[in-house]
Amino acid sequence: MYTAIDYSNVPTEKYSQLTKQLDALLSGEPNRYANLSNASALLNQFFDRINWVGFYLMDGNDELVLGPFQGLPACIRIPLGRGVCGTAAAEGKTILVPDVNQFPGHIACDAASRSEIVVPLVKDGEVLGVLDIDSPELNRFNEDDQKGLEEVVKILIKHL
Repeated sequence: MYTAIDYSNVPTEKYSQLTKQLDALLSGEPNRYANLSNASALLNQFFDRINWVGFYLMDGNDELVLGPFQGLPACIRIPLGRGVCGTAAAEGKTILVPDVNQFPGHIACDAASRSEIVVPLVKDGEVLGVLDIDSPELNRFNEDDQKGLEEVVKILIKHL
């Protein structure tokens, strides 16, 4: 099964540095797509042992559409409630998946992906989309990553 956990502790020092870098990088730029593009590039540089990092954005009320990303070509549209991304968007909470093959209804955009973390982008109570990061390793992400990425998303939301 998958784990949907709510942690509220302070992120580790490495994530503190990442949030500062992200805030500085996006400061003063009002364009959402430029900011999401730079955020995906920065996250791609920050993480090792990943094969995809990017965003899916709400398109209407019932599906996500592919946004800026780093990695191989990906699924273009994901219905709300389907797969890890659609479930995280529908539930409005982070989903940490140690083994994607154990997640009911997992959508395999890249057969190499073995673990995944998805953090919803919520602004003023509205889900704008999700941050999705995949790894070819099982159990790549942990609670520290979840807490840290939730802080990263808080900074990102300020610039969207």
